Amino acid sequence: FIVSQTLPLVAVAPLVVLWFGFGLAPKIMLVALFTFFPMLVALVEGYEATEAEIGQMLRAMGAGRWRIFLLARLPSALPYFFAGLRISITYAVVGAIFAEYAGAAKGLGIYMLNAKNNFRPDLVLAAVGVSAALTLVLFGLTVLLQRLAMPWERADRETAGKGAWR
Repeated sequence: FIVSQTLPLVAVAPLVVLWFGFGLAPKIMLVALFTFFPMLVALVEGYEATEAEIGQMLRAMGAGRWRIFLLARLPSALPYFFAGLRISITYAVVGAIFAEYAGAAKGLGIYMLNAKNNFRPDLVLAAVGVSAALTLVLFGLTVLLQRLAMPWERADRETAGKGAWR
């Protein structure tokens, strides 16, 4: 997986477009390649952050591997997952725009490329503003999704804010 991150996207993108065509699939593959590694690292760290005592207690209570995963490992990995998702969201927009540069007929990347070729820096900056706004919206949706998926974290923060020991 580390080797996949050493490959320059500039070199890989045209190859992926040549191999898989000009449709949506190669663009999705490029975005997935670009965003997969931060998610992988975050999830591995999250699974390793599970306290061993919780797993031992669940095992002593007769829980199997899947039950331990669902009750202990997955909840402890969720904060890490969402941290990786927030990083990947920002990479995804950049990756999608670059994937459009490599081979697309329409989209924000093509719009930026055409505006640049027509010497319209105002339109390029407008497209950059749109991509930044899109990134911020997706980042905000990720934070909202995290709050919905982990209501206990907000309760923990409120308790910590009131001076209680953690």
